[in-house]
Amino acid sequence: MFGSAKENIEPIASAALTELSPDRVTFVAIGPDAEGQRLDNFLFKKAKGVPKGHVYRVIRAGEVRVSKKRAKAETKLALGDVVRIPPMRTAPAAQKGTAPAAPIAEGQLPVLFEDQHLIVVLKPAGMASHGGSGIAHGLIERLRATRPAETMLELCHRLDKETSGAIIIAKTRKALVRMHDLMKNGGVEKHYRALMKGDWPNDRQHVKAPLTRYLLPSGERRVKVDPVEGMSAHSIFTNLGRFGAATLVDVELKTGRTHQIRVHAAHLGHPLVGDDKYGDFDFNKEAVKGVLGTPFRRMFLHAFRLRLQHPVTGEALDIEAPLPDECVRLLAALEPQRKKK
Repeated sequence: MFGSAKENIEPIASAALTELSPDRVTFVAIGPDAEGQRLDNFLFKKAKGVPKGHVYRVIRAGEVRVSKKRAKAETKLALGDVVRIPPMRTAPAAQKGTAPAAPIAEGQLPVLFEDQHLIVVLKPAGMASHGGSGIAHGLIERLRATRPAETMLELCHRLDKETSGAIIIAKTRKALVRMHDLMKNGGVEKHYRALMKGDWPNDRQHVKAPLTRYLLPSGERRVKVDPVEGMSAHSIFTNLGRFGAATLVDVELKTGRTHQIRVHAAHLGHPLVGDDKYGDFDFNKEAVKGVLGTPFRRMFLHAFRLRLQHPVTGEALDIEAPLPDECVRLLAALEPQRKKK
């Protein structure tokens, strides 16, 4: 029924690490990295560069089999299933002229928590969470290059390039799916440390200003408060220290909109120190020169704490990411100006 195409039996568990053959049938054993994934999404990831329409055609024609049986696009793959994939010509692993992702230097990405399902690392400011938009490789691509033996590494959420702090990466499909459910249903408590420009007078404030995305004439993405068209966004700001020229706050995210803390802080009239998109640009230049007591050359926003139940084991996790040295130095320089409550 499937013609005379040669068959290539692969004893491999990871779809991400194997290339399909343009002239041979390939069999892939489903491991923890793909368990629970839809068949069509599994094939889209494995057959990169193959038009989606072609993928759906070979599924409908029965050329793709799951454990020797015909399957539908929405079929959920189970651990131990064997997927038969007909010959497909995929895109090259790397575009011509693009260097492969470089491994991460030892100590550059401290591990805050790790088990067989999850790894939580401390992302430095200046490293994108993933490649795209002019960035060839981000944290996730470089982590895969650093840990080639891992069958799966996928981001559970993202941090802005200039934001430092704790970021969760799934090592199994089960953990990834359950982490997404946890986040969607408010099961992950996220706290950030942020330094806002000026003397913010409140002790605690709920900000529920709806947010919407828009594009600048250059095509760059931005976010703004929009009470009519915006999506709900909820941040809780808690004052941790007033220093006259700046205020240290804890920000708890109840929703996870793009640039939420940055836009909500600017909406309060106290943008984040060093924010190059929504901040006070003249003040930021002065901060670089040392107006706050020591030169500061980044945005002060740090993903400080994560509290959740482990998505697979149920263990209570309370993970803190220590502030980077440059943030600690700035707060030390500001300490003499701390105001009493």
